[in-house]
Parts: sequence; structure tokens; C-alpha cells
Amino acid sequence: MQLTPRQIVSELDKYIIGQAEAKRAVAVALRNRYRRSRLPEEEREEITPKNILMVGPTGVGKTEIARRLAKLVDAPFIKVEATKFTEVGYVGRDVDSMVRDLVETSLRMVKDRMGKDVELTADQNAQERILDALLDQGKEKKRPQNPIEALLGPVREPSLPPEEHEKRRSRREELRAQLLAGDLEAEIIEIEVEDSGNGETLPGTDVSMQDLMGSFLPKKKKLRKVSVLEARRILRAEETAKLIDMDAATSQAIHRAEQDGIIFLDEIDKIAGRAQSGQPDVSREGVQRDILPIVEGSTVNTKYGPVKTDHMLFIAAGAFHVAKVTDLIPELQGRFPVHVELAPLTKDDLQRILTQPENALIKQYQQLMAVDGTKIEFTDDALDEIAEMAVQVNENRENIGARRLHTLIEQVLEEVAFTAGENGPETVTIDRAYVKKQLGSMVKEIDVSKQII
Repeated sequence: MQLTPRQIVSELDKYIIGQAEAKRAVAVALRNRYRRSRLPEEEREEITPKNILMVGPTGVGKTEIARRLAKLVDAPFIKVEATKFTEVGYVGRDVDSMVRDLVETSLRMVKDRMGKDVELTADQNAQERILDALLDQGKEKKRPQNPIEALLGPVREPSLPPEEHEKRRSRREELRAQLLAGDLEAEIIEIEVEDSGNGETLPGTDVSMQDLMGSFLPKKKKLRKVSVLEARRILRAEETAKLIDMDAATSQAIHRAEQDGIIFLDEIDKIAGRAQSGQPDVSREGVQRDILPIVEGSTVNTKYGPVKTDHMLFIAAGAFHVAKVTDLIPELQGRFPVHVELAPLTKDDLQRILTQPENALIKQYQQLMAVDGTKIEFTDDALDEIAEMAVQVNENRENIGARRLHTLIEQVLEEVAFTAGENGPETVTIDRAYVKKQLGSMVKEIDVSKQII
């Protein structure tokens, strides 16, 4: 990761409108990780991440900033809601689960990367298994071995006569040619696959029966009838898993989670409230105290081994409409030294969100409708009206920020989406009048709400 903070902000600008201060803060935090990685090991261990607390109303980009940041550096990232956690000993999720989830995410990323390295070999092995299944079509299949039989070793098959062997080899090459040409994709074959049963975890742990017994007993097999197309996907995944060095993958995943992991703690303000008497809410404070060791730096036991949280980056976020940041326990406040205020979105911001980001809503709907040969064009006054309506609805109802645009665009394009493709290729122009017509019922609701005292 060699992007400068300015370059990081520039990349975030492609997807997120406004919020320059928040972008600068996360860009510096990300660059500091790179700077730390270039230091000698003894100095590196002494430098901990400067965790960030984002304060701002919902729908202004807090989650998107964190998610895009993780994608930018291909770092393990998870989002968790603080309200999902409860004190240890009560019903709810153990706070350690956020670290376990991060490790699982990290392992999945590492396995995907390693899978690309063995992709060619896995494809070839999957193809050979498909050819075996095609050759055995119509023959009586052996039932899959049970674990005890598997321990005794494979039973030796009687060898074929030379003429039968040559005939089978010739037939195999014919099938290979058809398979490579894509002529057998819909053919139904019976394949032997691993049985994914026994996935239940043991009480109080994240270890399943399969994890516990896997080193003692081979995995069970079962027969499945699937198309060649589906068989290729299933067998490729199995063969890839066999080729990946799981010890190396696990070690690398833990290292990446510890050094590069990002945990986004959303709705942290919901555990910062105080009781009506003005005294601290003991239950919510208990959740904070459970989260504190994770953020401060501790070791969490996972099924892959111990994982240290000392150098993970924590980004917390909340609206803090009712509670204040100072309602958090002082120790937790101290673990988030970087505070960033995110501003509410203006009409201009909402209008830019519709068209400017690379994943802009208008672009998404234009791409979707183009599948049915319908080209959608929005006039400037239509975009202005949608942004104005979003501001009004947010003011008169719950303020959900940019998420309001999703609701409005869905309603504006409801008729177009329903009839797209019926009349062949066509161009539909959305102007202010069309927007007002589609959103007429919403305008009436707003007008009525203004009269309510």
C-alpha cells in the first residue's frame, strides 16, 4: 500500500460525495499503517493504530467511507452493530465474535488469493472427475465409503483387458473434446462430493464437530445428480480446497487480520445512553466495558489459534442524537483519539450523489434498464426535483440521508421498470413533470404533515 493520503482521498471521492474531514482522517490512519510497516520490528510493535470515532446523522457516508477504505487496500473488514452485543453471561453475542468474524473474513480472502494460483490445476482435476462420471454413466455406482472403510484403504479394482482399456481411453478423448466445446453443459451426471453435514458448532465455541473430528476421520461422501455445468463449479471448489495449503493460509490469515484488519463498530451511540435518573445505564455501560479490552488490545482465542487485536484499526460511528460522545465511559473515549464530525447532506450533495460517484444510482438504473433495451435519460430539472423532494421528506419524516434517494428513484422508475422491454428498444426521458407525477402521493403526504400541530 503506497498511496499517499491525498491519493487515498482522491480514490474515496470517486464513490463518496463531501465529508472531506472524515476522508482526510481515515486517509492518514491508512497511510500510518504503511509507515508503521516500514519500521524495524521492535519500533513497529510500540506503535498502535489511532482509532477513529465518526459522529454524524445516518445516511451521510460513515459506513461507506470505512467499507471503501478496506476495499482500497484489500484489507479484512467487517461491520458490526454495537447494539448486537450484550454483557458476557447474558443472551446475545459475545464481543469476541467480532474478532472471530474478522479472522473468517481474512481467511476467505487469503484462500481466494491462493485459489487463483492453483486455478488451472484445479480446473484440470475437476475436468478429469467429470470425464470419469461421464464414462461411468449408466453403470451401477458404488455407494460412498463410510469413514471406517476409508481408513482401511481403497479396494483395488480388477484391471481391464487391453482392448477394453483402449476403447475406454478413446471414448474418454471423445468426451473431452465435447466437454471443451461446451456441448455437454446440460448433461446430467452423478458425482461424489463431500458431505457438508456436522456443521453445528459446539456450545460456547465457534468449533464444529467436523473441525473437531476432521483430523481423525476422513470427510463423509455422498452422491449427487447435477448438470455438468454445476458439477464443474462444485468439483473446482473441492479441488481448489485440496490444493491450498491450509496451514499456510491460516497463518497468513491471522497475520493479515492482526496487522491489516479493520473493524467498523456502528451505532456505538446506542450503548452510550444514560438512564432517565441521570445515572449511568449499567447494562449499556457493561457492553462498553466488554468491548474495551478488544479495542485496547487483547488476545482472542479462535478455532484457528490466538489472535491479537493490538494493531487492528477500529472505526466507531454513531449519530449521537440523544446521547453524547461524553456519555461513553472515559476509557472507551480514550481509545478513539480521532474524532470526526460528518455534516448532514445538502440538496446539492444529494443531487451530486445521484450522478457523480462511479456507482451512482442513476448509472445503476440506466444499466439495469439497458438490459431490456430501454435507455433512460434524466433532465437536470428532474434531478433537481428528486434532490429537493429528498430534502423535504427527510425533514418531515425520519432523516435517513442519502438512503432516501433509493426510495424516491424506485418510485419514479416504477412504471418504467415494469414495462421495460415490452415495446422493443426505446428511450425514456425523465423530466421534472414526470417526477412530480410519480411522486404526487408523497407530495400530498408532506403537505398534510405541515398542517399537523
